Amino acid sequence: MSAVDSARATDEPTPGDRARATVGVAVEPEAAFRLFTEQMDLWWRRGQRFRIAPGDRGLMAMEAGVGGRVFESWHDDAGQELVREIGRVQVWQPPERLVFSWRGVNFAAGEETQVEVLFKRTASGNTQVSVEHRGWAALRADHPVRHGQAVPAFIRMMSLWWGDQLTTLRLSAVDRMPPRPPPETPATPR
Repeated sequence: MSAVDSARATDEPTPGDRARATVGVAVEPEAAFRLFTEQMDLWWRRGQRFRIAPGDRGLMAMEAGVGGRVFESWHDDAGQELVREIGRVQVWQPPERLVFSWRGVNFAAGEETQVEVLFKRTASGNTQVSVEHRGWAALRADHPVRHGQAVPAFIRMMSLWWGDQLTTLRLSAVDRMPPRPPPETPATPR
């Protein structure tokens, strides 16, 4: 039995299968979930490391609900709209949990990974946003997505990639979300 088959049989994570990143976001979970899903283009980093479209042409979007697409769209030099589906929403549980499939541009038919995003309220009322991108062990060791890296280096690279994404999510929450109303104070008796 292979390591992948063994891990599946016991529900234990396969070594080298999961990239993780976590960030604190200064908004409530409901707002963090909306920012992540409804305003993806605002926080999703630009450039060829993060997007398919050349330059700043692309629009990143997620359609709400199970079955919704995660995609990038842009217009080519001739003005024709191009759309690249990255994945599909598999779990939609606002404001706590989101799971979507993920297909890299160099994935073959039938190859995909999975991204789970958790939104947890902190004691201060803010949100801890955690991403776990899993399923990498199902891809062959020499898959082009790995850029020739050994498993530990690749998982570290993907964790840092998501860390970069979540950093811009955190900054976007501060810059773009309306401030929370101040807490109510009890009336002072006269």
